[in-house]
Amino acid sequence: MEFLNYEKREDTAEIATIIQRFESGELKDKDKVSVKGTIHRIKEMSGFAFVILRSPRIVFQCLWDAEKSHCDLKDFSVEECVIAEGIIISEERSRLGFDILIETMTRVSGRAAVPPVEIGNDRKIEKLNLNTLLDNRVITLRNPKVRAIMRVCDGVMYAFREFLRKEGFVEFIPPKIVQSGAEGGADMFEVNYFGQKAYLNQSPQMYKQIMVGVFQKAYTVGPVFRAEKFSTNRHINEFLGLDLEMGFINSFEDLLELEARMFKYIYKIINEEYVPELEMFLGKGSKLPELNRFPKIKFVEAKELFAKAHPGAQGQQALLEPDFSPEEEKWLGEYFNKEYSSPIVFITHYPSVKRPFYAMDDPADPTYTLSFDMLLNGLEVTTGGQRIHDYEQQVEKMKQRKMDTNEFEDYLTMHKYGMPPHGGMGLGLERIVQHILGLENIKLATAFPRDRDRLNP
Repeated sequence: MEFLNYEKREDTAEIATIIQRFESGELKDKDKVSVKGTIHRIKEMSGFAFVILRSPRIVFQCLWDAEKSHCDLKDFSVEECVIAEGIIISEERSRLGFDILIETMTRVSGRAAVPPVEIGNDRKIEKLNLNTLLDNRVITLRNPKVRAIMRVCDGVMYAFREFLRKEGFVEFIPPKIVQSGAEGGADMFEVNYFGQKAYLNQSPQMYKQIMVGVFQKAYTVGPVFRAEKFSTNRHINEFLGLDLEMGFINSFEDLLELEARMFKYIYKIINEEYVPELEMFLGKGSKLPELNRFPKIKFVEAKELFAKAHPGAQGQQALLEPDFSPEEEKWLGEYFNKEYSSPIVFITHYPSVKRPFYAMDDPADPTYTLSFDMLLNGLEVTTGGQRIHDYEQQVEKMKQRKMDTNEFEDYLTMHKYGMPPHGGMGLGLERIVQHILGLENIKLATAFPRDRDRLNP
C-alpha cells in the first residue's frame, strides 16, 4: 500500500512560474527551461521563426532557429499542445523581458482537423459576424481577446462573492425547476417533470426571501431563465444572476449603500487583478474609473430631466411612459457621466404598476414603490428594492392585482410566520461585463449564449 503525496508542487513548465523566476533573478540569460503551451501562431522567416505559445492567461514568444533548434517546424501545427525545451534569451523589446530559444519541442497532443477559424489573428476574429463567432464558440473562445471577456466575468463573480461574504452574507443554492414563477409572469420555459407541468425558474426571488428568515443575509449565483422573445443586443434567454437579500433593513436606501460599496469593491478587484484583460479593451495603461460618487434620482425627476433636454414629442411621450426606454437609459447614463463623472446612477421610486407584487409601496405615495434600478454606463444592470414583509399587506396587494393567492402558498407561508423588514436586488452578470468592457452585444459576454434561435454548442 502507498499513501498519496498531496502537497502542491511548483509547475516549473508554466510560463507564469518562469516569468516569476526570471523577474526574481532566479533565472538568467542562457539558463535552460522547459515550457508548455498550445501553439497559437507560427510566423516563419528565412532561417528562423516565431513560435507563439498560448498559456492559460497570456501568449508568449519562442524562437525557432534552423541551425540551433533540433526539431523540424514543419512537424507542428497551430492548436497542438507542446512542451518546448530551450534557453532563456534576455530581450528588452520582448513584453516579458526575454524570449525562449527552442532547442527541442515535443508534441503532447495533436489535432485531427484544421480549425474552422483562425483564432491566432485578432483582426480576423473581430471581423467575424456574430453568428459565425458563436457557431464556432468551441474554438473562438480560445482567442486571447475573447477569452479575456470570460476572465472579467470570473472577476466580477469572484468580487461579488468575496464582498458579500465580508458583509456577513451566506451563499445558498435555489432550485432551477419550479412549480410556478416568482414574478407571476408568463415568460417562462415549461418542462415536463415526470408528467407534471413545471418551469425553469425565472428568478430566485422567493427562495432568497425565504433564506432571509434563515440567515438574515443571503445571496446566490446561478442561471436565470426568461422566455422573452426579444432579439436585442441587451437580451439573452439564460443569464447568470447575481442575487442577494438582506433583513432588518432600516429603509430601502440601505440596499443602495450596499450596492455602492459592492461596485466600488468589484471595480477595485478588476483594476488590481485583471489588468491584462482590461488593457485589451480599454487600451494600455487604462483602468476602470475609481468610484467615489453615486448619484441617485427619483424616477419622476429623471423623466423630467430627460423631457427638459428633449423638448417636443419625444420628451412629452417619455413623461407618459411608466418605464424608461433604452434611449432614455442611454441618455441618462451619458448625462451623469458628463455632469458628475459617474458611470453609475441609481434611479429610485419606480411606479407601482411596473414593479412586481412583492415590491413595497411608498407610504408617502402608494403609486410609487420603494424600489430602484442601477444604470451602468446607460444600461440597467440591477433591479432591487424593499419587499413587503407583512402577511396581510402582501395578501391585500395580490388581491388588488387579481392574483390567486392559492398559487403562491409557499411564498406566503414565510410571511405568515414572521419576516423582518427586508429587501434585495438582482444583477445580470453579462450586462455588467458588457458595459464594463464596452461590448456591442451581450452575447459576447457569455461563453455559451442562449437566445431564441441558439441552442448550441
